[in-house]
Amino acid sequence: MTKLAKMIKGGNIFLRALEPSDVDALYQWENDPEVWRVSNTLTPWSRHVLEQYILSSHQDIYSTRQLRLVICSINDQSRLGCIDLFDFEPAHLRAGVGVLISREARGRGIGAESLDLLVEYAFKVLGLRQLYAGVTADNIPSQKLFESGGFVQTGLKKQWIRTAEGYVNEIFYQRLRNE
Repeated sequence: MTKLAKMIKGGNIFLRALEPSDVDALYQWENDPEVWRVSNTLTPWSRHVLEQYILSSHQDIYSTRQLRLVICSINDQSRLGCIDLFDFEPAHLRAGVGVLISREARGRGIGAESLDLLVEYAFKVLGLRQLYAGVTADNIPSQKLFESGGFVQTGLKKQWIRTAEGYVNEIFYQRLRNE
């Protein structure tokens, strides 16, 4: 377990930095068309690009403006998903949050525990002032996840995401650090 993983540990999971052995899991997750809809991706990711991404992931969040952590089970260290800080704005002390839970791990509270750990890390260690997330109006599980994690709906982006069925609204959530 990396030093970071020891810092970001919950009752059932821990969050750790990306490692070269994660490439197969990332390849599977990033190339799932279901994920593309919410990640503004329209094309598959190559294995080579993902390998390069992992190799550069050791860089500081102030350099890359993002941080991806792998969600792992404490019991067997299996990969359950990943959680991201993205669009980090150091001048304003805010970042976006993205959560991906593998299909096999959904519905077990992994997302909620991961989000709680990330929020604590972002506020206490990184000193961020606020976090935000965009969730499509038809993604009820993600809405429940962010709302249970203390995020509040502060906006609505109408017809924001184009799908095969038409456009869907995106709900904008924010969570401010309690002073």
